[in-house]
Parts: sequence; structure tokens; C-alpha cells
Amino acid sequence: MLFRWDWLRPVLTAPIVPTLGPVHPDTLSVGLFEDVLRAADTGGFLPYDKDRRWGDKKDERALREDVVHQPGRTLVPTLTRRGRGTVKVFAYGTRDSVVEEAAELAAKLASVHDVARARVVRPLGPRTTHPRGTRIQLKDFITGPCPAPDGPVRPVTDWPATVQETFAPFAETMAADGLAFLHTRMRAGRCGPVLTATVNDRIVGAIGPMEIQPDAIGRPQLLPQYFAVLPDARGQGLGRLLWKAAMHWGQRHGAAYQLLQTEVGGPSDQLCLSEGLNSLGFSHMTHP
Repeated sequence: MLFRWDWLRPVLTAPIVPTLGPVHPDTLSVGLFEDVLRAADTGGFLPYDKDRRWGDKKDERALREDVVHQPGRTLVPTLTRRGRGTVKVFAYGTRDSVVEEAAELAAKLASVHDVARARVVRPLGPRTTHPRGTRIQLKDFITGPCPAPDGPVRPVTDWPATVQETFAPFAETMAADGLAFLHTRMRAGRCGPVLTATVNDRIVGAIGPMEIQPDAIGRPQLLPQYFAVLPDARGQGLGRLLWKAAMHWGQRHGAAYQLLQTEVGGPSDQLCLSEGLNSLGFSHMTHP
């Protein structure tokens, strides 16, 4: 199947691509969507897929034969077998009825593929009133400096051994934020640097891994990180210090930008908004 750009472009209210997630607006093209469909048959990663650093095989694939592509609306379903399995339908369209149609398609395909969950992903524009879900934000490293923060932040490997040993219990405590998984990658030597903050010689916050990869048009992108601060260490500005240290690292190592996804109204969302990042839109997931 081939997409028509004159049908697709008007309904791309936010730069979200099935199986890839948020992308820089400058990379959006009909070819990007067609690459996703072609990759569905291979089980592999596209060269610019940010998730390729986590494994050898792409878990989520587009269900290309079930795509609905017409003027005014495009529905792209995807399937993942992780856990009990999930079908997502990415619903592109300006009318609210597109969500109802996507919900029906998601439920049908979940039954066909015998998976437990059906979801609808609705991209929404940056001027959406009363947004819900995830905000997509852009940090541009070209337009201004990202100075190093003045605080106790450094790569975990730069701390004394006794401090490094406190990362394991920190990661276990913050497992829900992905830090336990990150710790396994660190021990296997399969990820970039992880920046950490300490209080009284104990690691209480981290952001990482710090890695850069070319995007679909070859520009260097600072990839998303896991980011967490212990509850008993919050309110001291350590989250902002860690974030500033990460942005400084990205700019110093040649990244052109980073895309961040933040829960609307959450601490990270408020931090990024206060730092003047550009909001590109929202991603709202519903359960039919």
C-alpha cells in the first residue's frame, strides 16, 4: 500500500508515526510512513528507529493490510505480542468520529490476532484545549547554549566506588520508572553514560543513557532517557540539575535536538514548559 501525501499531511496534527513514536516535524514525509509499512514484513528495525538500541528484533509492527487511508482520515493499526499482546490503532483525522472508527477497528483486530488489549492513539495539535495524555516537546540545541549546571551531577562511573554501589538500590527503588532495566543494560556494558545526582554520598537521581543517533534525514538526535529522582530527595532542584546536565551533554556531543514526552501536568511536563521547550502536540491513548 502507498500513502498519498495530500491525504495524509492535512491530518497529521502532531508528529507521531506508528511504531516510531514522536519524530521531528522536519522528518515527516510520505516516505517515513511507507518505510514503517515495508518494515512490517521484516521484523527488523528501521535505521533511524530509536528503539533499535534495546534489541535485535522490532516487537511492534504495522498491520499493513488493515490500514484505512482515505481523504480526511487515516487509520494505521499496529500489533505487539509483548505481554498479553496489544493492538493499537493510530487515528489521524480532524473529526471526532475517527476515534470511534479506530476503536471498532482496534477491538476487531485484537480479536482476530487473539491479544488482550485494544488501544486507540489519537495525535492532537499543540493548540488543543484541555489536553490529556502525553505532551511532545522539542529541545533545539542549535538556537542557544545549554550551560553545564552548577550542582552534584556526574556520570555514575565518575563517582568513588562506594557511591557507585548505591546505584543498585536506587535503581531497584525506581524500577517503575525503568531504572532497574537501565541498570541491567549498564552492567552488560550495552548503553551510553548515565548521569547521576547524589546527596550525602548516595545516588538519589539519574538520567540516561546518553546516546545520539541520526534521524530519518541524517540529523543527530539525542535519544530519550530514563529519568527519576527518589521521592525523599525531591523538592531540592535535583531533577532540574539532571535535566540541564543531560541537555549540556547532548549539545556538547553534537546533537541537533531532543524530543521529550511528558505526562501532561506531571513534574517533568512542568519542568520542560518552564525551560521554554516547544510543544509540538499531544498523544492521547484510549481503551475502547
